[in-house]
Amino acid sequence: MKRQWWHDKVGYQIYPKSFYDSNGDGIGDIPGITRKLDYLKELGVDILWLSPCYPSPLADQGYDISDYYNIDPRFGTLEDMDRLIAEAKERGMYVIMDLVVNHCSDEHEWFKRACADPDGRYGKYFYIVDRDESGKLPCNWRSYFGGPCWDALPGHPDKLYLHVFHKKQPDLNWENPEVREEVYKNIHWWMDRGVAGFRIDAIINIKKKLPFRDYPANRADGLSDLGDMLADAKGVGDFLGEMRDKAFAPRQAFTVGEVFNEKDDELPDFIGENGYFSSMFDFSGTGFGGSPKGWYDNQDVTPEDYKRCIFGAQARLGEIGFFSNILENHDEPRCPDRFLPPEGRNPAGKKCLALAYFLLRGMPFIYQGQELGMENVPVDSIDEVDDISAHDQYRVALEAGQTEAQAMEAVRKNSRDNARTPVQWDASAHAGFTEGTPWLGANPNYAEINAEVQRRDPDSLFHFYRRMIALRKHPDYRETLVYGSLTPEYVDEENLMAYHRRADRDLLVMANLQPEARMMTLPGGVKRVLIDNLNGCGIGENQVTLKGWQGVVLEMEK
Repeated sequence: MKRQWWHDKVGYQIYPKSFYDSNGDGIGDIPGITRKLDYLKELGVDILWLSPCYPSPLADQGYDISDYYNIDPRFGTLEDMDRLIAEAKERGMYVIMDLVVNHCSDEHEWFKRACADPDGRYGKYFYIVDRDESGKLPCNWRSYFGGPCWDALPGHPDKLYLHVFHKKQPDLNWENPEVREEVYKNIHWWMDRGVAGFRIDAIINIKKKLPFRDYPANRADGLSDLGDMLADAKGVGDFLGEMRDKAFAPRQAFTVGEVFNEKDDELPDFIGENGYFSSMFDFSGTGFGGSPKGWYDNQDVTPEDYKRCIFGAQARLGEIGFFSNILENHDEPRCPDRFLPPEGRNPAGKKCLALAYFLLRGMPFIYQGQELGMENVPVDSIDEVDDISAHDQYRVALEAGQTEAQAMEAVRKNSRDNARTPVQWDASAHAGFTEGTPWLGANPNYAEINAEVQRRDPDSLFHFYRRMIALRKHPDYRETLVYGSLTPEYVDEENLMAYHRRADRDLLVMANLQPEARMMTLPGGVKRVLIDNLNGCGIGENQVTLKGWQGVVLEMEK
C-alpha cells in the first residue's frame, strides 16, 4: 500500500449548526468553530469534516444546497471560512467540506432555470419527464424521506421531476457531462481556497437504473425501497473514476465516501490503490438492525452483534485500503444508547466501547460530543422533534398499527436530533452553546456531561480519547496501529471484543462489554499495559482479569 499523508490522522466531524454559537443568534457558526480550535487541538484530532454550511433553505438541514460557491449567512462568510482554514493550518489541522452533489436545492439557480425552460439547457441538469395522462408515475421508487420520488415540476403540472430525498432536493442528472464538469469545477474552487478534501454525501445514488422501472413494493404504500434500484444500477464507477481523475487525484485530496451499497468485489475499486476515494466509512455496526419496514421494527444491537459486524468488515477489508471507523455521525443516535445496555451507559462503559472501535485498522473519526459521552435526548412528543426523517418514521409506525407510545419510542431511539443537540460545553444556560435561544434544545444532562468538567478531570472520557489518540501517534506504536494487521482473538467469548494489532509490535486490545468480570488466559506474556480505562487490571502469569466494562491495551512479548 502506498503511504499517504492522511494515514496517521484522526478525523472529527463538526455539525456547524450545533457546535458553537459565536454571536448569540442560537445557531452555531464558523467563527464559533474557529474559537474552539484550541479545544480540538488539545483533543488531538487532525482532519475536521464540516457538515454543509453552504447557503440552503434547510429543508434537510443544509444537505439541500442553493449555492455551491458561498457560505450561508447563518454560519458566517467566505472570509470566516478562509480564516478557519488558515487558523486550522497554523495548528497543523486540515478542513474538509461536505460534497453534496447527488442533488441540490430547488432554490438553486439551476433548478429555477430548469423550471423556467424544462426543455432547455438546465432542464437537462435534472430528471424531468412528461406526466403520464393516466396518472401512473415513471417508477414506484420510495424517497428516503417517504412518499414517491416524483413531484410536479413547479409551474408545469404536465411534467414531473425526480427527488430521491426531500421534494426540495431535486436529483442532478449525472448522465449529463455538463453537470459533472460543474461538480469538478466546484471541487477545484474550494481546494484553491485551502480545503484539504471532501466527505462525499450519498454518492451511490448518482447512478440511476435507466430507463425508469418499478420494483417489488415492500410496504402497503405500493412503493419500493431504493436499495433495490441501486443494486440493479450499473456503472457508477465510470462517474466516480472520472471525478477522481479530474478533481481529486490532481490535488492529492483526502476523500471519504458515504457508501452503503458497494459489493464485496467492488471494494478495491472504491478504496484500493487507485480507488475512487481515499477512504470510506464502515457502516457495518451503525447500520446493523435496520428494518425495511421502518424504525419501529429495528433490532437492538448487542455487543455480540457489534463484534460480528466489525470483525466481518475488517476481514472484508484485509489489506485493500483504509476504512474510516465511526460510532456516531449526524445521522445516527448517540453511541452509548445504540451500543450499550442501560447499565453500561456510564464512564467505564463509554470508555470500553470507545476503545473497542478506536484502534481498529483504518482511520478513526469522532463525532462532536462523542468524546464527552453525550447521550440521546429525551423527548415526549413528536412536536418536540425537528428531524424530518423522524416525522416520516413516526407516521410509518402509526400506519403499521403501532401505538403513539410505541411510535415515539422508535423516534427516541433513532431520531437524528439525538446527534444534533448542541455540544455541551459547560453547565451554564443552554450548555454554554449560545447566549441566545438555541435552534434545538440542549440535552438536560448537560450539567453533568460537559467539556468544562471533563477537561478538569484527568480520568474523564475526554482525556481517555486523548490517550488513545496519543498512543496511535506515538512513534513506538504508530507503525503497528496505523499499518499493522488486525487479527481477532477470543471470538467465541460472549461480550468480549478483542483483537491483535501486529507489525513491529504485538498489541492486544480487549474490551469487556458486560457488567460481569471475567478471567482470560493470555496468548503470551505481557510486556506492559498501555491503556486501561479502569486503571488497574489483574495480570498474572499468562492470565488477565477484567472487571465489568474494563478495556485494556496490552503490549505482548514477541
